[in-house]
Amino acid sequence: MTHFAEPTETEIARAKLPHDIFLSNLIGNHILVFTAISTFGPTYMKYLFLVPLISFLALGYTYWRSSRVKREEGEFVWAHWQVARRWSRFFMMILLLLVSVSTLGVLGHMHLGMMKEAVYAMIGGLGILPTLVSVLVLIVIESDSLHHARMGTLPKWALKRFLNIDSAPSQDD
Repeated sequence: MTHFAEPTETEIARAKLPHDIFLSNLIGNHILVFTAISTFGPTYMKYLFLVPLISFLALGYTYWRSSRVKREEGEFVWAHWQVARRWSRFFMMILLLLVSVSTLGVLGHMHLGMMKEAVYAMIGGLGILPTLVSVLVLIVIESDSLHHARMGTLPKWALKRFLNIDSAPSQDD
């Protein structure tokens, strides 16, 4: 069983960064920007492609940066980047589903003669709904991860998965 040293204030600040990026993407981009563009009506709907584009950039940066963080710089910081990388990968798959369904819907409308309403239903039900549910669930999960980073801890599953540390049983177990 390996133990990691108590993190310093600098390490805590560096461990919060991936969670801040991820939460900013989820809340700022997927909720606020999406709502702002949708509010302006059908004229501006063509700009909705910016939401997944910005998200892919943020997720790509998190994924790239997590591979650059060295374990020697601090296991605590490294483990928090790996936690953010795990959820980034999951959310990237959800966004790929959204983009794929949207592309298929547009192609179905243009080349197969699908009704506009059927395409909206397909994109909404198979693309946007899973994305929005995932955003809400990931906000809760990443908020918890950010809280762990602020407290200088890691979730039990992350201790086991990334640092191979079995957490001691608590009195509540």
